[in-house]
Amino acid sequence: MPEDRIRYDILAQEALRGVMRKVLQEVARTGMPGNHHFFITFLTDAPGVRISSNLKERYPEQMTIVLQYQFWDLKVDEKGFEVVLSFADTPEKLEIPFAAVRGFYDPSVNFELEFDVKSEEADGEAVAPTELHADQKDHAHKVDAEASDAAEEEAAENDGQGAEVVSLDAFRKK
Repeated sequence: MPEDRIRYDILAQEALRGVMRKVLQEVARTGMPGNHHFFITFLTDAPGVRISSNLKERYPEQMTIVLQYQFWDLKVDEKGFEVVLSFADTPEKLEIPFAAVRGFYDPSVNFELEFDVKSEEADGEAVAPTELHADQKDHAHKVDAEASDAAEEEAAENDGQGAEVVSLDAFRKK
């Protein structure tokens, strides 16, 4: 097979990260539209990720956050985003480069983007070639058990404030 010197895989990944960036920029500007909400999975040890030591201790490798009802100060630029979320009634600022994001999922319309990233410990390179999935109908969101538990804990902490815990199993292929 001929060598791909153009690196279409990297170009496609950058373009799909641009979709995520544009969506987050619009939400930062106008608020979350309708029933949309996002599960964003990222590597906590990737270059440029800034989270508290408490969160880093709880999630040393990977974390999934939910942007739905309660998030504040969402700011988006070309390289990444920052947001304030509440963990156990404590506000925490997270700074996440797009290169650290492994998955972006909007269950309201079953839209998913998946990316392969390398952690800082594994390699200094932030982005690796990947097989991309952007099929809005057939792919289910994959959240590791720890991150899924964290999302459910976050929703449970906000009980009575409009949050709803939804099992992701309903979205998985059987």
